Amino acid sequence: MNVLGLSAYYHDSAAALVVDGRIVAAAQEERFSRKKHDARFPENAVRYCLTEGGIQLHDLDRIVFYDKPFLKFERLLETYVAFAPKGFGQFVNAMPVWLKEKLFQRTELAQHLKGIDPSFDSTGKLLFSEHHLSHAASAFYPSPFDSALILTMDGVGEWATTSVMKGEGNTITPLKEIHFPHSVGLLYSAFTYFTGFKVNSGEYKLMGLAPYGKPVYADLIRDHLVNIHDDGSFHLNMQYFNYCTGLTMTNRRFDRLFGRKPRPAEADITQSDMDIAASIQQITEEIVIKLAKSLRQEYGLANLCLAGGVALNCVANGKLLQEKIFDNLWIQPAAGDAGGAVGAALTGYHLHAGKPRTPVQRDAMAGSYLGPEFKASDIQARLDQAGARYHQLGDDALVDAAAQALASERVVGWFQGRMEFGPRALGGRSILGDPRSAKTQSVMNLKIKYRESFRPFAPSVLREDVSDYFEMNADSPYMLLVAPVA
Repeated sequence: MNVLGLSAYYHDSAAALVVDGRIVAAAQEERFSRKKHDARFPENAVRYCLTEGGIQLHDLDRIVFYDKPFLKFERLLETYVAFAPKGFGQFVNAMPVWLKEKLFQRTELAQHLKGIDPSFDSTGKLLFSEHHLSHAASAFYPSPFDSALILTMDGVGEWATTSVMKGEGNTITPLKEIHFPHSVGLLYSAFTYFTGFKVNSGEYKLMGLAPYGKPVYADLIRDHLVNIHDDGSFHLNMQYFNYCTGLTMTNRRFDRLFGRKPRPAEADITQSDMDIAASIQQITEEIVIKLAKSLRQEYGLANLCLAGGVALNCVANGKLLQEKIFDNLWIQPAAGDAGGAVGAALTGYHLHAGKPRTPVQRDAMAGSYLGPEFKASDIQARLDQAGARYHQLGDDALVDAAAQALASERVVGWFQGRMEFGPRALGGRSILGDPRSAKTQSVMNLKIKYRESFRPFAPSVLREDVSDYFEMNADSPYMLLVAPVA
């Protein structure tokens, strides 16, 4: 059975192909279009998945989109009614797009699929999963667990912003939800905006900035912005936020609370920005850990699976691991909306078709190496076509040359095998540097990646040596856990 999963029209569009329960291919459209966070229909990613699977569109049994547009439209209407007359301008701006395109997404998707194959008829094959169900499926079905609790947290899906579900065998059962506008993802994005970074892409910058500050504003946030209950549920004070009614995340009351305006993107980062980042990071960790503790106590399950954009907060994940609340933790490496394509495909296979599931020992993500790969002959032909100068080395000589370059404080671009699926560079398409060199961080950030100097890098360590370097003795193959240095 062949199932294609699709994620599109918000950010990080992607496609994934599941064949007889196995994830055969998955890729984000941005990797082909070279447009960061590309939200358009993932035509190139779909073409790749079909090629990798050796099939055509008419061989697909199901095509599953990762959320339900009508429920999102319902939220838009109810939010406007709840806050009216505030937000009228935003509502009017949003309506044409919804009435022309988003409400008729079935037709839109069918047309794009016909653009790939004009003879293809999607009638009876196109299904829509719910947003958080897609996240939950992406977290549980590839995990090595027979049963687990599933916690998904992000900005917002249709209505849910935080969902708790139970996975068992091939079934996923919803247990409880927190609904919009109360969202830890949007809370974090509000501070992303306030500190001068771009929403839906700069949250990881805020996380990277946090270690340079002190959480001096944490009590202010607890007292005025978010009420965190003992069980980890939370309630935002919407008097300070603008995302329901305006084009910004925060408002003037928020500015007065912190005694400043949002940092312009081009302005220098100050200690205030660092302290704000540290404060909201601490609040996020508190919510995640309280939620996890209450869920373990309430349901008693030993395994926890995570997905949703908040699950990309590897610092919070690391704190969760250190707390040892659950016996085992597994996080979907493409935890954001791109991973919804994988989850959508897996819901089509396991939930809609009722196909059984057999967990594998490690996980079913194949190291997240689910993207394209290229033969050496293809690479050589492209280099020759470009008139490039190159040396072709055997594996042993290549490893020696790379090691010598790194030891000489040089930076190495490493291209090997299939491309990673998700936001992390996991050795397939990676930039390598020597962590012993004091120059490595600045050289890689400023001269190669052209990004902020504070941005961190991930160490790569053999599994058997992890505890020699870090206060952790667990698998971390997907760059989703931060641990203290031993």
